[in-house]
Amino acid sequence: MARANRHFIPGYIWHITHRCHKKEFLLKFATDKKRWLYWLWQAKKRYGLQILNYIVTSNHIHLLVSDSKKPSIIPDAMQLVAGRTAQEYNKRKNRKGSFWQDRYHATIIDSGSYFKECMAYIDLNMVRAGVVSHPSDWPYSGYYDCFHPRYRYLIIDYVCLLRLLHLSTIKELKKSRNEWIEDASKREGVLQRNDKWTESIAVGDLTFLGRIKKKLESKASGRSIYEFSDGWRLKEDSIAYLQKTSQKIVNKGK
Repeated sequence: MARANRHFIPGYIWHITHRCHKKEFLLKFATDKKRWLYWLWQAKKRYGLQILNYIVTSNHIHLLVSDSKKPSIIPDAMQLVAGRTAQEYNKRKNRKGSFWQDRYHATIIDSGSYFKECMAYIDLNMVRAGVVSHPSDWPYSGYYDCFHPRYRYLIIDYVCLLRLLHLSTIKELKKSRNEWIEDASKREGVLQRNDKWTESIAVGDLTFLGRIKKKLESKASGRSIYEFSDGWRLKEDSIAYLQKTSQKIVNKGK
């Protein structure tokens, strides 16, 4: 599984996922979700983490961030958020043992259509799970925050988000997000989990992935660019992965 500390390249958009230990529902209650959000806000405040989108479910989280070309931001932020959430939960529940399942997974996301698609994928998480019928019904998310703005503990960096999306106002952002959700909901398979966002090293067009692979240099050994019906991705080679359909290896080993 791709980990930020293994292939980190500063200056990119990152989709981060982190699952609770053994997929247990350790974030089941509102108190636990709110504490994770509090520490996410603290990470933004302390380290300057640029948060673009997020969702907190009962057993995992999704986080979309920009690192501002500072190599230590993501590791420091995730150590704070994951560590403090786990410590508080174990203390409150008189519990011992791991809270999180291994380390977080990090995927580099291309800008443009891939970025928007990833935004919508995060927004639709609880719709895919069958918990809500629309992203606006889940209060622990960046989508909900966009339409119900926080006056304290503001998490989303709207200045950065608007710049990356080439939008001027929050009103335009709301309109665009509704359009993405509507468009995504019409596509076949959109309400199924897509591992390109959670198991890839990078997702984007062929030129973008070629640059990422080159920047990884020796760390890119054993990793190849694959073409699927829904786009391109850079991923670690594996027998299981090679057995999947609709794929093509590009510039392997280069």
